[in-house]
Amino acid sequence: MNYISTRTADSEKQSAAYVIKKGLAFDGGLYVPESIPELTKQNIEELAEMSYTERATYILSLFLTDYTKEELEAAASAAYSAEKFGGPAAPIARVGDDYFLELWHGPTSAFKDMALQIMPRLLSLSLGKTGEAKDAYILVATSGDTGKAALEGYCDIDRVKIQVFYPVNGVSNIQKKQMASQKGNNVNVVAINGNFDDAQSGVKAIFANDGAKKMLEEKGLFFSSANSINWGRLAPQIVYYVSAYCDLVKEGEIKYGDKLDVTVPTGNFGNILAAYIAKKMGLPLGKLVCASNKNDILTDFINKGVYDKRREFFTTVSPSMDILISSNLERLLWFVLGADKTKECMEKLASDGIYSLDDEAMELIREDFAGYSCSEEETKKTIYELFDEFGYLCDTHTAVAAHAAKQYKSESGNKMLVVSTASPYKFAPAVLSALGEEVPSDDFDALDKLFAVTKCAIPKNLANLRDAEVRFTKTIEVKDMINSL
Repeated sequence: MNYISTRTADSEKQSAAYVIKKGLAFDGGLYVPESIPELTKQNIEELAEMSYTERATYILSLFLTDYTKEELEAAASAAYSAEKFGGPAAPIARVGDDYFLELWHGPTSAFKDMALQIMPRLLSLSLGKTGEAKDAYILVATSGDTGKAALEGYCDIDRVKIQVFYPVNGVSNIQKKQMASQKGNNVNVVAINGNFDDAQSGVKAIFANDGAKKMLEEKGLFFSSANSINWGRLAPQIVYYVSAYCDLVKEGEIKYGDKLDVTVPTGNFGNILAAYIAKKMGLPLGKLVCASNKNDILTDFINKGVYDKRREFFTTVSPSMDILISSNLERLLWFVLGADKTKECMEKLASDGIYSLDDEAMELIREDFAGYSCSEEETKKTIYELFDEFGYLCDTHTAVAAHAAKQYKSESGNKMLVVSTASPYKFAPAVLSALGEEVPSDDFDALDKLFAVTKCAIPKNLANLRDAEVRFTKTIEVKDMINSL
């Protein structure tokens, strides 16, 4: 399996290890597999009898063909151990008529752990596979969860340094404390005065800066990324959609061949794109419902065919989705339009802040995707109703997905899988408020109160966060990001 750029037709083909090491393509595009491997009925039936680790090993082996089965098995076993996840890596909860895929049982209580526990191992292996003499310097822009998950995954990994940028007022206080207290000799965390898009654009600008690259080379380093622009982040996300389908088949909830609709809360489009790739492999998925919060740029794109980032940016109770530049949408454009038109769209977005697709292209996209958004009031109402009616406690991002799933009325009668992306305790004040409770001024008191009200267990990593030592306190302007390396 080789990889090519989304922006150059007939671009040079690269190995999986190379693209995981590099992150961005040479032309500023994203790497995509030149073909999509097939999943058959026999594959699904065999995978249904396997553990999550075995499923991950198999699915990744289809995409990362320059890694041995033994390497992938060792990486998956270390990444998805019961010790790290407290049990199964991606359990499914039945909530009314829907299934909630809980991806937040890892060490940072967010779905990013599903990729960022294995990606560091894949990157470390890639350095040897590509004969790379320099060490990796990973830059990460985060709207909250990616930062902590990347810091945790790459902490003290040999031959890797990592620096995370986050919007100082664009993450929850719990997320901020998680990052600011990160241990490890190879980590650094910097807040910026700006939003996530500013952080993401700043990181991309650094990647493209020849002076910064030269400075790193003199230090024996090269740039790489842990964001979902890196194929090493996206590939592991395909696994949990296959795994969820297999679990539902094994448990008799569906039969092989039954279509399963999926609703995903998404800002950067990587999580739902992984579902799209799983569907292209042959996994019997139905409609992919893209759930947005008040920053509903993706909803508008799917419904109107226009991607326009020239709009007001909102800070919401679901901050990990407060994004106006959805990087992974570029990969979908490539699948639908090809490299030349994708490049044209990305150039228009950079120069004019807007691009549009014709009816034919949007018809292809709408065959797979539906788009819905959720207001702040609807987010809170959904949290209340799920707990009141079913005793199910969810976070603010999962609530956006649950609301969108309810909005989407499938005439097909397909069952619905709602992707649950974070522990409700990561956003305890907002969840308490949604439940009609008075919110303490201290976020850690809010954790305790949410437990007292709901009796849902607090994840250990969050319970222990109150007394963690704060190591990183710097806040800078966006223009100074390059000087913080």
